[in-house]
Amino acid sequence: PRFPAMASDSGDRHATLKRCLSVLRDASNDSEQFAALLLVTKAVKAGEVDAKTRRQIFDAIGFTFPTRLLISQQPPAGCPPHTFRALGLTLLACFCTDPELAGHSQILNKIPTFNDVLLSPCDPDSTSMVDDVYQCLSAVLATARGPRELVIKGTVSALCQAYLNGGHGSERALTLLMGLLAMAEAKCWQRDAPQLLAVLSKLSSDFLKAEDMTKFELCEVLPHFIPLSPPLTENSQGSECLCRLYKGLADILGSKLSQSQRDPALKLAASLVQACGAEWIPAGSAGSKFLALLVNLACVEVRLTLEEPDPVEMEGKKEVVTACYVLMEMGIQECLREENPLLENVQKMQLMRIMEEAFGAVIFYLRQVKQEELQDPFIFASVRVLGAWMAEETSSLKQEICELLPFLVDYARKLFKEGSPAVTLPQAELVTTEGSALPQDALRFLLPGFCHLTAEDRPRDILIAEGAPALLCEYFLQQWEVLTSESTAPAPLTSTALSLQTMCGVFLNLVVTAPDLVRRDKTFSSLMDVLLKSLPLLLPQKHHLVLTANIATLGLMMARILAGSAALQGTQSAKDFFRSAILFLSEAHTAQADPSSSGLAVAVSPAYVSTWDDMGELWFLGMQALAGCVPLLPWLPHAALQARCPQALAQLLSRAAPASVDFELVTAFQAVLVELARANEQCRDVILSHQGVEWANLYGMAALEQCLAEQ
Repeated sequence: PRFPAMASDSGDRHATLKRCLSVLRDASNDSEQFAALLLVTKAVKAGEVDAKTRRQIFDAIGFTFPTRLLISQQPPAGCPPHTFRALGLTLLACFCTDPELAGHSQILNKIPTFNDVLLSPCDPDSTSMVDDVYQCLSAVLATARGPRELVIKGTVSALCQAYLNGGHGSERALTLLMGLLAMAEAKCWQRDAPQLLAVLSKLSSDFLKAEDMTKFELCEVLPHFIPLSPPLTENSQGSECLCRLYKGLADILGSKLSQSQRDPALKLAASLVQACGAEWIPAGSAGSKFLALLVNLACVEVRLTLEEPDPVEMEGKKEVVTACYVLMEMGIQECLREENPLLENVQKMQLMRIMEEAFGAVIFYLRQVKQEELQDPFIFASVRVLGAWMAEETSSLKQEICELLPFLVDYARKLFKEGSPAVTLPQAELVTTEGSALPQDALRFLLPGFCHLTAEDRPRDILIAEGAPALLCEYFLQQWEVLTSESTAPAPLTSTALSLQTMCGVFLNLVVTAPDLVRRDKTFSSLMDVLLKSLPLLLPQKHHLVLTANIATLGLMMARILAGSAALQGTQSAKDFFRSAILFLSEAHTAQADPSSSGLAVAVSPAYVSTWDDMGELWFLGMQALAGCVPLLPWLPHAALQARCPQALAQLLSRAAPASVDFELVTAFQAVLVELARANEQCRDVILSHQGVEWANLYGMAALEQCLAEQ
């Protein structure tokens, strides 16, 4: 070679390295280039290469030379078989320390090679190759395209195998897997569920067996490997993992623990609740005691942290308190569960008392929040969990919640209007069918509580004074736009449809208890316009039948109050709305064969049966409201005739056996028929032409009978 061995003095080393680079560029044969390369890689390995020199090495040889080395099958005489491959990997690891090069397509297309190295048997001579591969993969993971490329090119499977084999660097494989799952969990589980499940199986076994600090270290690792989807309960291997995790956590939480030991255990329990609800906790005495202990510990942690918050200490506790919120939310659900409950009634009562104290602490904390802290995701998590409590527990902490309502409305308004960049903490989201809520959607979690509160005088007055109706009207419009942009295919009930239904409940409460507000507040005129346009679009979507019931009934109830408004004076949108409402109401019942007699009986229509429990009351309210609208809107009887309302009801009643129709149903039908007959001669004639007098007498419809008898 035309250069000496690498010198010991740093200045000489630099000079030698420069000569090596010059040889790499200009070498006339492979042996010269190889000798120069050996010295360069030696310098790289010794960590003697700064960013500038690294770039010079890359400029001298580019990707072509390392690529040749990786595929070369013939090592130099007397060298191990993988010599060239090892040199190539060392150079790539060196290049990867430059983020720009780490994301280069020439590095990304080497991912299958990196995977091969991880899966090859590792003898003592090849450990440096494995180290270089981990360095490359770590660098690729940190690039924009890296995570997606790693998943597509099979690195998840390779890392799982490397970890399970337990060879050199297997702990780095686990760290990389955690990083990949943090960035692309759904895609990882979609492609490599069996391999990830095998890793979880090993981790859960180690967790159960460990009797030293490893147990607590694994509490930090395990949440990364618990998927939100597919559920672990779907197969036997997943169920076995859950069983081991339950037993391991029961061991930990049943012992005396320091805070540093308890916090990771609570976080692990919360991640299991997010993924599986309470399904991972077995039924029976041991399971119910464990669940009660878990919720109890969470409540204690929340009280200790929030009742006397220390600003410095608080910052470090937010993640564990958010995990405790998840456990408290599960506690609420389990205390309310009537079918196959995990908890006994005594335990439920005890837990509700303990949770009440913890929610008192959450309210106390939220009352101290300053305006500049509103973007903090921990505030969002605190409001969310309080919303879960308000949705179910309406009698306790009423005074405190009333005092907090101005803050809650103001907070929800700010996030909604600003489209807050706040993001939820890792534990802040309980899993839902449709995925995570938008961070600014605090209203979604407060709506059920608001629905209960608007039925009571004092909280309703506070909500009205704080401008909640106007905010909810804007939110209704936004959620309606979201719903109409979603697929029209039948799907599980989305949070959007559920939010719209709950808002209809809030507005119905206001319509019933504060009609003067509806009459004078322009908010309700705007809402009426939205309802008039939305019902005709919603009616054909049979998978939204409960929402249809809500919107139809709310619109009819509001129309009674706003009958004098311009929007309801026979406009096309008003006619379309009433036609849709009448269709919805008149198609709810049908005459079908009665098994107990030879005749026909009135029954709920097949399309309505599955959701009737959720909308039966709304149907009766809607019929009552429709009857109330008939005398107020002169054009309505004619629209009802066009929608075949009197015809349909008359046909139904003339065909069925009167004994099959209960009193409440008779009252609902009679109210509508009487108003139509009084208001319009044609409607009266239609009823008479269907033997109205006879069946009115048979059903005991005295008011209708009298109305039809009058000239």
